[in-house]
Amino acid sequence: MHQQKKAAIGFIFVTLLIDVVGFGLIIPVMPQLIEELLHESSISKASQYGGWLTFAYAFMQFLFAPVLGNLSDKYGRRPVLLFSLLGFGIDYLFLSFAPSIAWLFVGRLIAGITGASFTTATAYIADISTPENRAQNFGMIGAAFGVGFIIGPLLGGFLGEWGSRVPFFAAAGLALANALYGYFILPESLSKENRRPFEWRRANPLGSLLQLRKYPSVSGLVISLVLVYLAAHAVQSNWTFFNIEKFGWTPKMIGISLGVVGLLVGGVQGGLTRVINPKIGNEKSIYWGLGLYTLGLALFAFASQSWMMFVFLVPYCLGGIAGPALQSIISGSVPSNEQGGLQGGLTSLISVTSIVGPPMMNNLFAYFTGSSAPFYFPGVSFLLGAFFMLLSACWAYYALHHRPKKQAQSS
Repeated sequence: MHQQKKAAIGFIFVTLLIDVVGFGLIIPVMPQLIEELLHESSISKASQYGGWLTFAYAFMQFLFAPVLGNLSDKYGRRPVLLFSLLGFGIDYLFLSFAPSIAWLFVGRLIAGITGASFTTATAYIADISTPENRAQNFGMIGAAFGVGFIIGPLLGGFLGEWGSRVPFFAAAGLALANALYGYFILPESLSKENRRPFEWRRANPLGSLLQLRKYPSVSGLVISLVLVYLAAHAVQSNWTFFNIEKFGWTPKMIGISLGVVGLLVGGVQGGLTRVINPKIGNEKSIYWGLGLYTLGLALFAFASQSWMMFVFLVPYCLGGIAGPALQSIISGSVPSNEQGGLQGGLTSLISVTSIVGPPMMNNLFAYFTGSSAPFYFPGVSFLLGAFFMLLSACWAYYALHHRPKKQAQSS
């Protein structure tokens, strides 16, 4: 049984890895493609459209992630994950052939409807984890993202030299190949005795969110988690636009920088988390991680030289020890046959931050780099992100020290 679970971790790791490589391929060239379709060379305006494209994806995921999460509780994780991977393949094909900016939105809407790979993967990990290795196994998800972001953006940056659409074709091929890989290789993780009937009450976004209220520790810590994801959009949604605007980076340079991010994240999530978390515990991991996130974002905001962005990535990426610790405490508060519903609810909350975060961060960037700004400050979104991270640390402390004793002892 132990060997089967270990093999399943390897399967889900490879599946997520290929998924993230495909996603990473398109990031370095997305601003260039938006500018081409707008027929306007303006990073400020391109950043606004970039924020709204993410909004379109996140809004659909907010509506449909709980449905797919609950379907995975009834039918198993495997078929839902394969459906998600197929949807990403179709999305990338739409982006590859898009003749106008409207087609980009169509592709993103499709991906949002089917995009439950992260939700299902976290439920999959929860199925096969024990309380002792739950945080470490959640860290493997971060490691897959890290390794994928080493390969994907680097490859995307180099492919972008051949044209802004070439990485999209490569991403479509990878996503469809990943669906085939999962069909033949990926085993099911949820046994039939642990499945439950599908309930529309839990499958709608509000019902899924209300489900989280059953567990006081989840209800409290989820606010901290939401603030983390909201703050992270200062980097996720704004990194390419900021560095093109301030330092004149090319797609190739953006790909290299994101490859460095992937290397650091992979080291933290796949290695450091497994060492630090057992030694200092989940709670201290949260505080240290959020403190480092805050420092990294504040440094990004005031960077004056291109090389500084690489140096300041170190404290920012070290902050990644907070995420698995938060997820471990939250997941440990919920029974195994409700993990799909929990992860669907959490993904809905994350999608809310993606509905709010990208337009907020990118429009803030656009305003402070535009002609009507009271002063020029492209790093303003990073500074706002630092504030959110600090607020998250304060709220996590409050939540962890005001929850029921029984749940506090179980984590």
